[in-house]
Amino acid sequence: MAMERIRLYLSTEHPCGYLPQRTARSLFVDPDFTLNPQRYEMLLSQGFRRGGDHVYRPRCSGCASCIPARIPVRDFRPNRSQRRCLRTNADLTMEIRQELTDEQFDLYRRYLKGRHSGGGMNPEDKPGFHNFLDCGWGTAEFWEMRLQGRMVACAVVDRTPQSLSAVYTFFDTDMPERSLGTFAVLQQVMVAREAGMDHVYLGYWVPGSQKMEYKRNFHPLEILSGRGWQVLGDQQA
Repeated sequence: MAMERIRLYLSTEHPCGYLPQRTARSLFVDPDFTLNPQRYEMLLSQGFRRGGDHVYRPRCSGCASCIPARIPVRDFRPNRSQRRCLRTNADLTMEIRQELTDEQFDLYRRYLKGRHSGGGMNPEDKPGFHNFLDCGWGTAEFWEMRLQGRMVACAVVDRTPQSLSAVYTFFDTDMPERSLGTFAVLQQVMVAREAGMDHVYLGYWVPGSQKMEYKRNFHPLEILSGRGWQVLGDQQA
């Protein structure tokens, strides 16, 4: 299916959520354009991603640090630390839901308090939580990871015909030894591989942003440049 012509809108400038003392702008897909999982997969392959119902791609003046990244699931091999993460979390169970819940919102608020106590890009109220993570046109899934019945992590995942897209993950910040964010990505890679999919999209890798640096640990990691998708070099297995 060929990419259709889509009208894009440029946002106003706002503080960058990844790099300090910088401003950011985004290109947004026309809200009147009819989206579905098939069309969204085409947009993912062009470096877009969604926030709520809106699909965007960074378009900052004088900066191109937000680099689209994805994992080719058939080629992925977990490194030593990731294998240890899988063993550590072998006692967790996972349930996939199709809707957001109050229990998830409670965990989300605790996550923001533990990780972003000074405030940040993410909404903290319940309407904002739903607008940020839910999606009216797609197939958003909410992967709940539980320890003895208690939810300790939730990954918001978009499912398209040949890929999964990691939208956001929030978790119990009092369990750093479990590396629950990494575990959530590993689960998505395994599910995508078992389903015969091609990729897990990780949003943007931002060199110089500490909270985005974990994405380099997934090998091979493909990044999108003017030459198309290419494997990011100089990675440690």
